[in-house]
Amino acid sequence: MGNREALVDGAKTCLLQKGYGRTTARDIATAAGVSLAAIGYHFGSKEALLNEAMREALDEWGADVGRALAPAAGPTTAYERFVATWQQAIASLDEPNVKALWTTQFEVLSVGQPGLLAELSQLQGEAREGVAHLFGGVDADADPAEVDRIGSFLQALLLGVVVLYLFDPAKAPSPEDLAASIRTVAERLTT
Repeated sequence: MGNREALVDGAKTCLLQKGYGRTTARDIATAAGVSLAAIGYHFGSKEALLNEAMREALDEWGADVGRALAPAAGPTTAYERFVATWQQAIASLDEPNVKALWTTQFEVLSVGQPGLLAELSQLQGEAREGVAHLFGGVDADADPAEVDRIGSFLQALLLGVVVLYLFDPAKAPSPEDLAASIRTVAERLTT
């Protein structure tokens, strides 16, 4: 593993252990086992490195949820896939590293630094496509505007469910509740 990869891994460790705001460049360099100067050389700033680490951690979370849905006898209908995906996503929130990852994202949002928010907004934009495919079953060849629209809706739903779960897991909606609510709202929109 090269210094760049070691820095990203070290930054992921620090994000999960200390959060975004309390992680120092020295913390990352120490966790990565590289010099402090390597951060500037490879990423330009601690913030750019932390953003890359968050992007990779979120990608890994999405891939883990996707892999958990891939068994041979997996869900076959759109409803079954929707429910199974949400079950995996919600179950993952009980894992300490996943909970720390989401908490760190909300910490970053609460800081409100314009430059940082702009970078993370781009990260969220990139996540929309993945969310549309993972949670919405959108085909790879779907219209990009449709992917963005569905991804935005599902991303808003996901963020809301995560917040509700972090506040009180017992009162967060179940996957079946989500599906039933979407159906109800959709039916009401057609009248």
